[in-house]
Amino acid sequence: MFGLEKPGGQQKPGRSGGLPKMASVGDFNVLSSSIPATKVELSVSCRNLLDRDTFSKSDPICVLYTQAIGNKEWREFGRTEVIDNTLNPDFVRKFIMDYFFEERENLRFDFYDVDSKSPNLSKHDFLGQMFCTLGEIVGSQGSRLEKPIVGIPGKKCGTVIVTAEELGCCRDSVLMQFCANKLDKKDFFGKSDPFLVFHRSNEDGSFTICHKTEVVKNTLNPVWQAFKISVRALCNGDYDRTIKVEVYDWDRDGSHDFIGEFTTSYRELSRGQSQFNVYEVINPKKKGKKKKYVNSGTVTLLSFLIETEVSFLDYIKGGTQINFTVAIDFTASNGNPSQPTSLHYMNPYQLNAYGMALRAVGEIIQDYDSDKMFPALGFGARLPPDGRVSHEFALNGNPQNPYCHGIDGVMEAYYRSLKSVQLYGPTNFAPVINHVARYAASVKDGSQYFVLLIITDGVISDMAQTKESIVNASKLPMSIIIVGVGPAEFDAMEELDGDVVRISSRGRFAERDIVQFVPFRDYIDRSGNHVLSMARLAKDVLAEIPEQFLSYMRVRGIKPSPAPPPYTPPIHVLQTQI
Repeated sequence: MFGLEKPGGQQKPGRSGGLPKMASVGDFNVLSSSIPATKVELSVSCRNLLDRDTFSKSDPICVLYTQAIGNKEWREFGRTEVIDNTLNPDFVRKFIMDYFFEERENLRFDFYDVDSKSPNLSKHDFLGQMFCTLGEIVGSQGSRLEKPIVGIPGKKCGTVIVTAEELGCCRDSVLMQFCANKLDKKDFFGKSDPFLVFHRSNEDGSFTICHKTEVVKNTLNPVWQAFKISVRALCNGDYDRTIKVEVYDWDRDGSHDFIGEFTTSYRELSRGQSQFNVYEVINPKKKGKKKKYVNSGTVTLLSFLIETEVSFLDYIKGGTQINFTVAIDFTASNGNPSQPTSLHYMNPYQLNAYGMALRAVGEIIQDYDSDKMFPALGFGARLPPDGRVSHEFALNGNPQNPYCHGIDGVMEAYYRSLKSVQLYGPTNFAPVINHVARYAASVKDGSQYFVLLIITDGVISDMAQTKESIVNASKLPMSIIIVGVGPAEFDAMEELDGDVVRISSRGRFAERDIVQFVPFRDYIDRSGNHVLSMARLAKDVLAEIPEQFLSYMRVRGIKPSPAPPPYTPPIHVLQTQI
């Protein structure tokens, strides 16, 4: 993953235009201590939630928020799946978080009863919330925190149980397929509608849900689809840890009927299809009541295939280069650069918001680009000498070679452009996205990946063309980071960031999510510590890049090149003169 652990205190060569040396992320040594002590996986369950549905039970979802260090704003971290018709959900989707012993990491768990497909939480019924810190969960007995859900005056909202488990760094995944025979008939009119639920055991003997299969309708002899699960999720890398598998008959109202269960382990499953992997499904209640009870059917493992997951760093080690391009908004809405109110104001003592965003992201990304030559573009300005408006001009004034040397070179070209071009408009993104896409389209073999950083003050003018460009670019080895500066409303940008709803254009959906948008104001440190603002910004905007990168490589079936052997200097034979 991209880290902030750059060597501290590096002196950068001559900074732009005689300006004093700016604080850079690389100069702030304390950040190197922010390498997470470990990663923990949070599992969430609730008991006795409020019932908000008239004719059935609530359909709950859990939304986790984390609190920013500087401005105390709550930011959404992630959501679980929705579970229909239950007041006692055990959510399958986990939250994986960095755990820092020395930091207070405030968490807020909000619960909603989902009433429609809308991603907008205000459209759903609020079921209450729970506040805690990550340290509180980890420090509880068995790392299991149980707390009442609060937030609706005069109502008992139930309890939430959050369990933290430290992740073993296991990179294997397994592809498994199961079938069953002669399961118990549970439905009055038809046969059963069976599905499997997998649980891994925890250190304290309790179980955590880790996978549900799909439902196979109306059969006592189902064959489920093969599914892939990480070994970490299945057993936390402990091959002898118990795995419990429950078999249920699905019911529309959420009151699924228990057919029976069996236990196994990763080590047993890894023997593959054999007599060892045919399991009797046992219903303990039935077994206790009926003397002649044998079983409630059998479940058979059909296949077991181990796959080693490759990481982002495997590709980097194998020589994949990350190419970084920056595009800066030169539209008139930024304000006159000579005025202190302008977002482009050139203060000799402090970086403006554009400079901070550029440096924050660039200083980390430049470590992954061996030649340190970055194309730097501008859009929305009138260019000398004839005043033509351009949405794709080179900041260094050389359209044939828009490359600048290092982030310092980009900063220098940015300051020089501010003195020579006239801020104008409109705000068009598509030309700069297409510019990078042309380069990305020429190298699809996995040897290069392109990251475009767009820094803008606001409202986009060519939304339809930009969506079309993003959908086209989603097939290419590239990602787009958009940093919004200034006080504008950035609703349209949220639409481009496909986290909630996948972006589409003229009926075509983006192949993968390649856009990450953040408003810079969320990162401004009130105490004026710009280094911290930049560090937080960089951490957030770069967090999605490794997964976006891996999704491209996976879809294209591109494996990392083997890492080159470590360099050994040649041995010089000393010539002795006679």
